[in-house]
Amino acid sequence: MVDIQQQFTSRQPDSLKDLLSPEEIIVIVDDSPEILLLLKTYLSREKIPLATATNAEEFTEIFHSNNVALVFLDIGLPGKSGRDILAEIVPDNPDLGIIMVTGTIDVEMALDCLRAGADDYLTKPLMVEKFNHALYQTLKKRRLAMDNRQFQRQLQQTNFRMQFLHNLNFKMNNAYLNVLELDSVLQTILAGITSEEGLKFNRAFLALYNEDQTALLGYYGVGPLSKEEAGDVWRNIRQNNLDLQAILATIAEQGIHTDTDINRKAQTLHVDAGHGSHILIHSSLCRQSIHVCHGKADNVEIPGELRDMLNHDDFVVVPLFSPSQSLGVIIADNFVIGTEITADDIEALEIFASQASLAIEHSHLYRDMNNKIEELELVTRELEENKDMLMETERYSTIGYISARLFHEIRNPLTSIGGTARLLLKRPQEDSTKRYLEIMAEESAKIETTLTNIFKFAEDIVLQPEPTYFAALIKESLALFYTEFQKKGITVDLDFKDEDIVINIDAKKIKTALNQLIRTSIESMDSGGTLSVSLYRGADDTTLTITDTGAITKENFTRRGPDPADATRTYGSGLGLTFVEQVLDLHDAVFTVREVSDKGLEIALHFPGQAY
Repeated sequence: MVDIQQQFTSRQPDSLKDLLSPEEIIVIVDDSPEILLLLKTYLSREKIPLATATNAEEFTEIFHSNNVALVFLDIGLPGKSGRDILAEIVPDNPDLGIIMVTGTIDVEMALDCLRAGADDYLTKPLMVEKFNHALYQTLKKRRLAMDNRQFQRQLQQTNFRMQFLHNLNFKMNNAYLNVLELDSVLQTILAGITSEEGLKFNRAFLALYNEDQTALLGYYGVGPLSKEEAGDVWRNIRQNNLDLQAILATIAEQGIHTDTDINRKAQTLHVDAGHGSHILIHSSLCRQSIHVCHGKADNVEIPGELRDMLNHDDFVVVPLFSPSQSLGVIIADNFVIGTEITADDIEALEIFASQASLAIEHSHLYRDMNNKIEELELVTRELEENKDMLMETERYSTIGYISARLFHEIRNPLTSIGGTARLLLKRPQEDSTKRYLEIMAEESAKIETTLTNIFKFAEDIVLQPEPTYFAALIKESLALFYTEFQKKGITVDLDFKDEDIVINIDAKKIKTALNQLIRTSIESMDSGGTLSVSLYRGADDTTLTITDTGAITKENFTRRGPDPADATRTYGSGLGLTFVEQVLDLHDAVFTVREVSDKGLEIALHFPGQAY
């Protein structure tokens, strides 16, 4: 307070009028026409509004019909004396300046008037310098006293508001610790904004950005749509003694009833994130609150659909944001009672919104953490359940590579040896030579048959088909390669049109085939990339596509040439692709491969027949 008073004291007004508020006047009460004329002339020259009275009755009439700032009061009035008037007006008018005037020098009388509440005491004849000094000092002291009381009230109000916000934030913080799911957090925020123990707004709406930050979407709305509905709600709260703590506890246990008209209205809100002039997007991007009064706000667009949703022209938009991103906005109004939204209301809502933003961000982190935990649990479970299948997949890959080498390194020269022996047998030979040639031809044929049998190992596969949720099976296969996705920086993009597709397949063998195909894509993306997996149901078949952004070509993928190094490490001319084709053939499924110019390779599996 000292600093404030010093600042005011150092300010010198341009005139005495600066010390008066609008419509305030000075009253001169004296029975001397000369005194009245002198003071009236002086004050008129200073442009001070004033009134004059010659007795108590005239003063009383003026005093009760005007906003009086200061009174020059003559002690020796006819009838009721100035001292009596002083005693009457001081108790109920603490902001009234009073200067007593008398024609005689009486120290006891002066002290008595000062003790009774007068601010100064002048004796006649009045000197202009003394009069001006007394007038200025009395008005200045009065202004300081009034400012001091105003500052005290403001401090009390600020202290009360800060105490209120502290208590509210304490309650809300406890509530946020008890609810971690985003829906519960949002409902808790709305309860804090609209409750009687909270910020006391009649209504509140929450809009948040979607996952890819392309649009602002309405999530929840809380509050009445009419005064009648508001009355019912408030009566119910009073009758059931529902304080904020009880409301927050209910939200933590069961949530709030969301099947309401105002909630459905809120969910119609959809704003493109690129619409920068829209009031909601502008507030979010600039991270500034916007107060709309009578349907107007500076430099922003207030579209018709927002007006229709609110059906009210006085509301405030407050942004929600974390250090890393914009989260959304709060929209609040006093639709029912129609009271003005003050600067203090907005400041309180901003403080509340900062805490709410942390709760939303905490909820997002909690959700992400749970997703990671679920992924790791799924990976662990799948690895445990399918370790034999992974070993089988590795065997197929290894045998494929070995068989390719056998074909490349052994079969060609072996064919030459066997063919030469058979050719020589057609010519006349000695018996001993002929016998050796027959042995060479027979043994070469045996080795050729063995190689052929190795490469046709899967011809005796027996299927055990059963109805299978195909999307779940695909996710299980993907989970097996979670570590490799993370290690190589591969992003998996799922696009399942229908999560509940059921087809009749041998789940174990199809999963093994999927593992082969997924591994192919992984090995073609050593520097990272995107693996896109889509599943959709057609009229006559179900199609699964696996698209990667790797460097492998269709020619290398399907090649059965002599050098497996031309293809991927897993397949090439190996056994893995042969197994995949044979399993799919047994399911009457069609297997296609094509190059996608801007992505990489697309593998499509078409399973015939209608899915369940």
